[in-house]
Amino acid sequence: MKKFVMAALGGTVAGVLLTTQVAGPLIAQEAERNENVYQQLDLFGDIFERIRSQYVEEVDSKELIEAAINGMLTSLDPHSSYLAPDDFDDMQVQTRGEFGGLGIEVTQEEGFVKVVSPMDGTPADAAGMEAGDFITHVNGESVLGLTLDQAVEMMRGPVGSEIIITVVREGVAEPFDVSIIRDTIKVTAVRSRVVGNTVVLRITTFNDQTTPGLQEEFKKSVEELGGMENVDGFVIDLRNNPGGLLTEAISVSDAFLEKGEIVSTRGREAADGERFNATPGDLTEGKPIVLLINGGSASASEIVAGALQDHRRAIVVGTKSFGKGSVQTVVPLRGDGAMRLTTARYYTPSGRSIQSLGVMPDIVVNQPARPAAPAEGEGETSAARQPQSEADLRGSISNDSMTEDERKLLEEERARVEETAALRDEDYQLAYAVDILRGLNAVAAPAAE
Repeated sequence: MKKFVMAALGGTVAGVLLTTQVAGPLIAQEAERNENVYQQLDLFGDIFERIRSQYVEEVDSKELIEAAINGMLTSLDPHSSYLAPDDFDDMQVQTRGEFGGLGIEVTQEEGFVKVVSPMDGTPADAAGMEAGDFITHVNGESVLGLTLDQAVEMMRGPVGSEIIITVVREGVAEPFDVSIIRDTIKVTAVRSRVVGNTVVLRITTFNDQTTPGLQEEFKKSVEELGGMENVDGFVIDLRNNPGGLLTEAISVSDAFLEKGEIVSTRGREAADGERFNATPGDLTEGKPIVLLINGGSASASEIVAGALQDHRRAIVVGTKSFGKGSVQTVVPLRGDGAMRLTTARYYTPSGRSIQSLGVMPDIVVNQPARPAAPAEGEGETSAARQPQSEADLRGSISNDSMTEDERKLLEEERARVEETAALRDEDYQLAYAVDILRGLNAVAAPAAE
């Protein structure tokens, strides 16, 4: 018995010694780290007081502290920042879909402001701004060296006022100026159109209006075609969509998926990770989907594209997306301001992160530059002189094998095909997507007996 007691005591002593040997250095390291932090905070206090007392001009203490906080956050990554009370209010208004400005989503790269995407129907869109443009000057003043918030502040101004932005664009030899008239931005989150038997759902942003707008536009377009039985498929257009609310990206993805993971987020600690899954119910009832993306498709757009691509629910067409695969959490702070902090990366259902890589389309389709119009008197005249088909030849015999109803159906089909052909001049990528759906529908249709 004594041996067991001694063994137990020996184990306890050994355990105490081991704990002391391991925990002692850890505690010492933690104490040293804390001491270094306090020393750095003392240094900050010394500099702050020296600026207040000796800077050449009197400074506002509140502005100094806000600048220090913002500098700390912006040093982390391009998407973390401090939101002063006014900026926080503006952000909350933007998620509801109406705000003042130019209508561009921007980030910072190489010291300059880079356009992620212009928003549809906004002053920036009307002025011809494009995804990937670099803004180097605002009203003649360089933005180099400014924080992103400072550069954005330079672009703000009263509704109706003019702003001159200097732009550097890939493929254009020299920088050029763009004049934009500021306006109130009213973002319509979802618009729809019918092309032949295809429903096109254009999603421009992910805000509080997106899911209700998607459901409303979906119903309207399907009714226009006379019901789901007349729909070949759907095009979801996410080009130049800079993203928005994570909850809306999940909701939109869920609308087209019956089951499975939509997206997962992984933070610094394993316990901080989350997974979001689809619920039963596909809005399209299994109809084929083509999803359009480009370099202006970012964040929430990439969540939707990645989810539908990984589940083989949509054919993704266009060009590589922007590659913003991080999650920002907005944390309200004392004094009515807030902190936007990157807290996680998000991953598609297959487990891939698209941070800095983007979503690669299944089919790469570039949007060609619009061809120059033919000179007056050219093109149309020469084409008009050439016979277009057998039916145009003088004295050709008629087709006697078609009934009047069959002829009518043929003419309707020809009109739909010609509509898509005309669409190529307006939007080549969209016309390509519509052609894919028409081809899928033709393959799926039962053969005539």
